[in-house]
Amino acid sequence: MTREALSFGRRGLLLAGGVGLSRVGSLPRVIGQTASERIQVGVIGLGSRGYNLIDALTRHHDKARIVAICDVDTTHYRDRPWGTGNAYGLVPAGQKIADSYSKQGVQVAKEDIARYSDYRELLDHHGIDAVVIATPDHWHAKCTLDAVALGKDVYCEKPVTHLFAEGQAVYREVKKRQAVFQTGSQQRSDRLFRRAVELVRNGVLGKVHTIKVGQQAGYAQPMGDSRFAEIPKQLNYDFWCGPSQVLPYMRARHHRWWRGHSVYGGGVLMDWIGHHNDIAHWALGLDKSGPEEVEAIGWTFPTTEIYDTPVRYTIRCKYAGGVTSTISSQNPAGLEMIGSEGSVFVNRGKLRTSNPRWSQPDFVSGSVRVTVSDDHMGNFLNCIGSRKATIAPAEAGHRSITPGHLGYVSNALGRPLKWHAQDERVLDDEEANKRLRQVHYRQPWS
Repeated sequence: MTREALSFGRRGLLLAGGVGLSRVGSLPRVIGQTASERIQVGVIGLGSRGYNLIDALTRHHDKARIVAICDVDTTHYRDRPWGTGNAYGLVPAGQKIADSYSKQGVQVAKEDIARYSDYRELLDHHGIDAVVIATPDHWHAKCTLDAVALGKDVYCEKPVTHLFAEGQAVYREVKKRQAVFQTGSQQRSDRLFRRAVELVRNGVLGKVHTIKVGQQAGYAQPMGDSRFAEIPKQLNYDFWCGPSQVLPYMRARHHRWWRGHSVYGGGVLMDWIGHHNDIAHWALGLDKSGPEEVEAIGWTFPTTEIYDTPVRYTIRCKYAGGVTSTISSQNPAGLEMIGSEGSVFVNRGKLRTSNPRWSQPDFVSGSVRVTVSDDHMGNFLNCIGSRKATIAPAEAGHRSITPGHLGYVSNALGRPLKWHAQDERVLDDEEANKRLRQVHYRQPWS
C-alpha cells in the first residue's frame, strides 16, 4: 500500500465532507502558549509563488517560523529545461528556507524543516498554527477546508478557489470556525492601490460610473512542449491532479501553464481577476456584495485542444447606482475608475489621475481611510495574534472573482445573467445556477 493510501485511510473521516468536519469540530484553536511564542507555519506548494511567500515569511522570523513544507514534486525547474534556472520543489525548498533565514541572521538548518509529500500529514504536524497554500487553483479549497477544520489559520493564493461553490464553502467555513484567512491579493497592501481606493471612497472622483479592469490575454498556443510524455519519476502526478480529472501529462499543461485548462484553473482571466477587479470591489465597498448583471462578450478560444480557457474575453457588469464595468483583455492592463469629477488609473508601480494634484504624496483625499497595510504577509501574521480580519478576507476574495465565474456561465449559455448578490444566485435561470454550482471531485476526494 502506498504512503498516500495509508494516509487516506488514517484520515478518511476528515476527507468525507460534513462527517469529517463534525469529527474535528471540538478541536481548540491554539496560537502558542505565550505572547512571545512564534507562529509555527507550514507551506503547501513549493513552486515560484511558494518561494515568494517563503521570502515574505522569513522576513518575519521574529513573529513566525516555517517548520514544515509540502509538495508532490521533489525537484523541478518550473517551465525551464532540467537543471537550468532556480530549482523548485520539496528538496531544494528546505535549502531555500535555510538560506533565506541565514540572510536575516537566523540559523536554521534545512534538516530542521519537516518535509511531506501529502498535505494532510503536514496538517498533522505537531504545533502548526497556520498554513500558506501556494498550490495550483484546483487544490485551494480542499487544502483550506481541511486546514480550517483542524483549527489552522490560512494564507491562500488567489483566486481563492477554482470553482464558485468551493468559494462559498471556504468563506462560510472560515467564518464558522473564526479562522484568520488572508487571500493572496497582495495589491491591497500597496500604497498606490490604497490611494486609488481612497480617492473613490472620499468622493474625489465624484460619482463613479465606469470601471475598466484590464487583464492579459489567455494562451493562444501551447506554452511549452505539448507532446504526451512519461511522468517524471520525482513527481506524484496522480496526487498533483488530486480532486480534478487526470489529463495526460505534458509540460505545456503542467508547471506554470496548468491554468490554461479548466480542469486545473480558470485561465489568465481567473488568474488576474483576483487582483484588479478585487481593487475595484474594494473601492466600491463590495467585499460582501457584487454586480446586478453579468454578460460575457466576444470570447475567443485557442485552436489547440491543450487549453480550453479564453484567449480574448470581455465581461460586462452592471452594479447598483448605475456603475458599469468591463473586465477585459482589450482594456489596458491595470484598473481605471472614472467618475463625474475625474478619473484614476492604477497598476503596479503606476498611479495616474486626471488631476495631477490627486496623485501627490501629500494630497489628503478626505477623512475616509481604508486599512493600512504595506506588508501582506505581515498583515496576516499580525491578525493571527489579534484575531482581527485581514485586509483580504475570504469572502472578499470570493466576491471579487465571482464575476469571472458568472462570465464563464454566461459565455456557455450565450446570454446575460441577472445576479442577486445577497443570495448569490442567478435570477430566473435554473440552468445557469446549476452550471455555476457544479463541483465534480474525483474519488476518493470529496
